[in-house]
Amino acid sequence: MKSTNTKIYIFIGLLLCSFSASLAQEKESIGALETDRPDATEASSTVPQGYLQVETGGFYQTFEKNQIKTENFTYNTTLVRYGLSDNFELRLGWNLQEDVTHINGQKLDNVLSGFSPLLLGMKVYITEEKGWIPEISLIGHVFLPFTASTDYRPETTGVDFRFSLAHTLSEKSSLGYNLGMAWGNDSPEASYIYTIAYGYSISEKFGAYVELYGDLPEDSQANHLWDAGLTYLVSNDLQLDMSFGTSITEGQDLLLSAGLSFRLPINNNQ
Repeated sequence: MKSTNTKIYIFIGLLLCSFSASLAQEKESIGALETDRPDATEASSTVPQGYLQVETGGFYQTFEKNQIKTENFTYNTTLVRYGLSDNFELRLGWNLQEDVTHINGQKLDNVLSGFSPLLLGMKVYITEEKGWIPEISLIGHVFLPFTASTDYRPETTGVDFRFSLAHTLSEKSSLGYNLGMAWGNDSPEASYIYTIAYGYSISEKFGAYVELYGDLPEDSQANHLWDAGLTYLVSNDLQLDMSFGTSITEGQDLLLSAGLSFRLPINNNQ
């Protein structure tokens, strides 16, 4: 219990400090939506005040070792973001998934399925890009065990936070990267997380990215992965995406993903 409380105190303290610092910041007028999917790198931008942004899609992952293959189907990985102010957003996420195991090509009957722990979080916009200083935001989440299905219910509360940073490289290209820490999976061990993604605007509608990401647990083997994908901006408020990837270190054999994101004004004054 002491370890869980410490993680929550760190999470709340960082967000409160950054929220106070962000109150004086001013953002540009609303343009095309910027999303936190399909890559692992969270965007440094926040959802405009009074807008609700929904980012949803599906994942398919495979893992194989010693003739044991696990397939993970995430049927609905949904993140809902609401702009409480132009510098502060609330975040709610929930995944519906299924895990199937094969041994020597034979499918086992004990299929795991259900909802993952509900994600509650916030993103705070800290500063805009100024020369060599990147655009910076702070993101934090709490994962509530009691909201998960039995197959995916941990005993302890998971917590993560990360700083999201972004540089404009040219009129068509940018670099985004995240640095942070996470506690989860019923382990007191902290895991350092990182991502770095290069994005390129092929046209006004099409975008592409390639990304390196991973985690470095304090007492376990590090995991390094990569992915790449395409986005298509149907309108300023609707985007489609697809991506694929795999592990660099031993672990994930294949990742396939597709989804969409849309933004809606829910304030009559918008």
